[in-house]
Amino acid sequence: MSPFEYLRIALDSLAQNKVRSLLTMLGVIIGVMSVILLISLGEGAQAYVAKEFAGMGSNILIVTPGKQETSGMMPLVAGSFRKLTYENSKEIDRKAVGVRAVSPVVLGAGAVQKGDRRRNTMVLAVTPAFEVVRNLHAQVGRFISAQDIEKNSKVCILGTQVAEELFGIDNPLNQSVSINRTKHTVVGILEHKGVTLGINVDDLVIVPLPSGQQMFYGGEDKLFQIVVRANSPEDVKLATESIREILTAAHDYVEDFTITDQTSILSTLDNIFTAMKVMLAGIAGISLLVGGIGIMNIMLVSVRERTREVGIRKAVGATRHDIGMQFAIESVTLSSIGGTLGIALGYFGTFTIRLIYPPLPVFTSGWAIVLAFFFSMSVGVFFGAYPAYKASGVDPVEALRYE
Repeated sequence: MSPFEYLRIALDSLAQNKVRSLLTMLGVIIGVMSVILLISLGEGAQAYVAKEFAGMGSNILIVTPGKQETSGMMPLVAGSFRKLTYENSKEIDRKAVGVRAVSPVVLGAGAVQKGDRRRNTMVLAVTPAFEVVRNLHAQVGRFISAQDIEKNSKVCILGTQVAEELFGIDNPLNQSVSINRTKHTVVGILEHKGVTLGINVDDLVIVPLPSGQQMFYGGEDKLFQIVVRANSPEDVKLATESIREILTAAHDYVEDFTITDQTSILSTLDNIFTAMKVMLAGIAGISLLVGGIGIMNIMLVSVRERTREVGIRKAVGATRHDIGMQFAIESVTLSSIGGTLGIALGYFGTFTIRLIYPPLPVFTSGWAIVLAFFFSMSVGVFFGAYPAYKASGVDPVEALRYE
């Protein structure tokens, strides 16, 4: 018989037991849908994190005090006999190769108050270069200027959430607020950014570096970190080595600092997400395994129910190969139809997730579809092999006597 004849017989057989066929395919449908959805969610989360990093500035190097031996993780502040200073950042800006902008950073918690309205929030003390380094701009008014640094001006830029809670619908520009009991004049409102890597940028207050050093370090020239933006991704390695040489020389040739770049952080996160996707695909694969067992079970029942039919076919000339192929193709047809329906439901599921939560870039990737369909077909072949073998070995004489 031709392949088309095998397929026609298989479809006729499945059509005679529509409900049973649908229930048999259900395991494969759920398995394929789960594979597609879980892989798509993993890739969406990975893309979301990469986008969040890009939103905080690209080609970023973070220099923190203290030597951290573990690589590829977010930088931690460790102990060091010599702290990072504003002079260190200026020296990097003057001498480092492959560097576009350098900004020293002081970080602390502050109570921001306007009249009887008060809010505890994060306070960043930076220089004008921070706007370029972190791609963070003022939506209204201006950012920190070089003149603010030179004159130690008591000015600040508010995040949109802080501005709304302190001033409501009033215009905050040129009004005074108290930050840790020190008056600062509002000169700008940050553009809306939302939550980025767990930090609510709208809930920030930015002040000039000298003001922050006075507020948190009693005027000592000390930094939380130095943030550097390289000219391009290709310059990150060159800039890292250049910064390392400059700071090592400034610290009496002791490397008591850590330089972390986004590439190593993203590489670590990519490894985590890859492992997570494999794990999720494995969990979804269990559903496919259960679906395959269901197919084998139903096909074995079908062999028993159709023993007389097999005997008649053999009596009129059907070979063992013909009978085996008939049942094998029925099994593969079940799994392939179930796989197709699972792919359609998986695609619909990712579309629904994207509608419910637009910030998460969930898309059905082509390789996930191919992988899921390949596994569904493999399930049909593997779990249909034994029933097909069982059917092909039926004795025609005994089969004709079977009731």
